[in-house]
Amino acid sequence: MVLFGACGDLARRKLLPGLAYLSVSELAPEIRVVGTSLEELDDAEFREFAKQAIHEFGNRDLSDQEWAKFAERLHFVPSAAGAQALARVVREGQASMGEDAGLLHYLSVPPKAALSVIELLRDADLVTDSRIVMEKPFGTDLASAVDLNAHIHETFTEEQIFRIDHFLGKEAAQNILAFRFANGLFEPIWNRNFIDHVQIDIPETLGLDRRAGFYEATGAFKDMVVSHLFQVLAFVAMEPPTALEPGAISEEKNKVFRSLLPLDPAHVVRGQYAEYLTEEGVARDSDTETFIALRCQIDNWRWAGVPFYLRTGKRMAEGARIISIAFKEAPRSMFPSNSGVGQAGPDHLTFDLADESKVSLSFYGKRPGPGMKLEKLSMQFSTRETAAAGDVLEAYERLILDAMHGDHTLFTTAEGIESLWARAAPLLENPPPVKPYAPGTWGPNAIHQLIAPHAWRLPFERAWREQPKSP
Repeated sequence: MVLFGACGDLARRKLLPGLAYLSVSELAPEIRVVGTSLEELDDAEFREFAKQAIHEFGNRDLSDQEWAKFAERLHFVPSAAGAQALARVVREGQASMGEDAGLLHYLSVPPKAALSVIELLRDADLVTDSRIVMEKPFGTDLASAVDLNAHIHETFTEEQIFRIDHFLGKEAAQNILAFRFANGLFEPIWNRNFIDHVQIDIPETLGLDRRAGFYEATGAFKDMVVSHLFQVLAFVAMEPPTALEPGAISEEKNKVFRSLLPLDPAHVVRGQYAEYLTEEGVARDSDTETFIALRCQIDNWRWAGVPFYLRTGKRMAEGARIISIAFKEAPRSMFPSNSGVGQAGPDHLTFDLADESKVSLSFYGKRPGPGMKLEKLSMQFSTRETAAAGDVLEAYERLILDAMHGDHTLFTTAEGIESLWARAAPLLENPPPVKPYAPGTWGPNAIHQLIAPHAWRLPFERAWREQPKSP
């Protein structure tokens, strides 16, 4: 694996700790990593950098023996050394692993640097029989996405390209497919006849985190909605694939994107937290949104008339990653007005995409005691409660492993990305003005008019049931 941007923040927080675990586990084949970046490091210095990253951000401790095993497989080539120096180290590593050694390039670099990396790989003759993992965003509008894909396809085929979205690597995201297609309880009611609306809500408490240059050019919509929230929406809304294999799943996701109605700016709320304009690197008259909430609809037989509400933003009240399916309410004629039925909103099926995967189903039930008083109850599931809790892979670990095996199931295609940018054109051409909101809140007040007569599920009225952590 050739890791471009090997000394960057993503490599330090996620990629190097994840590769270390995969390397010492029995899940992955033998892995050798060649890191490259602007820093002038040698192998020993890169190994020390990786050791610190694993100690600070890794989810699992490595024994001295496991670290030594991983460390000897780490090498470094400074970017300034050029294409031929990189090629030499990579070929030496492949030769040491045998004739069947695969080659995976991970571009943990800013989007503007991606094409120069691809040119370097071409010059180094490291393209044939290799795969390439690319980080978002994949363009900033339809024209730039088409242009980017065209440039990449000059060097790599679509089968070689893995456009990564770490949200789809999470256990809870994949659990959506299991819940929908493996259970006779849910699939028959997964349509406009029984589902009232859907919410995908991903607020963040973090601010810019020294990424003003990147964020000013993207904003919340380009950074999060196209790259993440729409991808999750596709898992919720897709038709049953003909098989649980990459081509079939990608085709059903792309059908969702093609069926998405163009985004109406009148159904979009853009916000900017109050202190954003004082952040270092931000223009004092910036119109960049740090928050966005929108209503979208899918124009097909299954979902006609069902609104999908998406929300994400920076510096919000709490961090969460929630998918909430609201079912239509049952008739209440048999229950007296003071029974409590209908007063707590519709029944919900909720997926929590946080690292500890959780699922909850809420419903009305009778309160113990005399009379017919009803209240909301819930059934909850958490991966921590299962015997296989220790087998959960962190999202990047899962996706890197899939890329090594050539499995495109959880990755995005060029067609899918271009479809989304096409549907986003009305919003990009005529964005509504940003509205201020105070840090630590849930966004501008206009979000309540956007979702009326429904209500946002975050913040929750009922907390998740917490299980004691195992020692």
